[in-house]
Amino acid sequence: MEEGKRQKTLKRSFTTGAIALVFLIIGFETALFIHKAAVTRLVADRDHPDTVYVVERIRPKTEPNATADGHAVAKESDTVYYRKPSNRSLDAVRIREKASPRRVESFRFNPNTVSLEDLMRLGFSEKQAQSILNYRAKGGRFRRPSDFAKSYVVADSVFDRLEPYIDIPRIDLNKADSAAFETLPGIGPYFASKMVSYRTSLGGYSHPEQLLEIYHFDREKYEALKDLISCSLPEPYPIWTLSERDLARHPYLSRDEAHSIVLYRAHQPQNAWTLEGLHKAGILSEEHYVKLARCVLAEP
Repeated sequence: MEEGKRQKTLKRSFTTGAIALVFLIIGFETALFIHKAAVTRLVADRDHPDTVYVVERIRPKTEPNATADGHAVAKESDTVYYRKPSNRSLDAVRIREKASPRRVESFRFNPNTVSLEDLMRLGFSEKQAQSILNYRAKGGRFRRPSDFAKSYVVADSVFDRLEPYIDIPRIDLNKADSAAFETLPGIGPYFASKMVSYRTSLGGYSHPEQLLEIYHFDREKYEALKDLISCSLPEPYPIWTLSERDLARHPYLSRDEAHSIVLYRAHQPQNAWTLEGLHKAGILSEEHYVKLARCVLAEP
């Protein structure tokens, strides 16, 4: 008897537990459904907000009318109806913005300077965008578009879409300072300083290959950064007006050549002041003539 009662009790407990579990599942699914419906409504309200129709009566500014018995009666005021979006709580606004599908855009951007907001516009989540900013804050730099592709938060499909819009400005040899030069691969403080000082000696770089004239700046180093630099036009070198002393400071002119140029200017007509004329007169060596021919020189 006791065994039978125990089995019946177990069956009842099992049945009660099963029923409770069913109701729990139904309640959970119902809560999820209600939450999803509420979120869906909030998201829909972003584009189709609730509207409150506001009625406003405008009091007349004219004098009141007088009736036959002498009592004053105000004129009937105008009634204006206008629409006004209903107010939403801050929590509702946050839910709506979080659950709303993001509108992905594509536009030109520099990954080294783009803001968090613009990264999110480009399709990154807030967490992904912040990861890119953290990398930059620690000294990281994207030198090439391929560097941006290597970031673990940039999926291949995202990079394929954004690659045509990545705009990383090249470093201008005639405008950058030593700090900018140090961001180039293989360029530390020593070479950055040399690049600036050699630019001063030349009066400005006329072409990027002049970097190879810097002591120990070899071809391998140049090939590693040539796609990251540009060379704007420098100020024309005033070879026809500088003093002998200033001419001798130029890397492509010796002291004897500088002295001879001054004498040449003094004894030849101005229309003969050309590099070819200096070369034919035996003033410029072949090496210096070829190098100066590639420079931006001032007119006589």
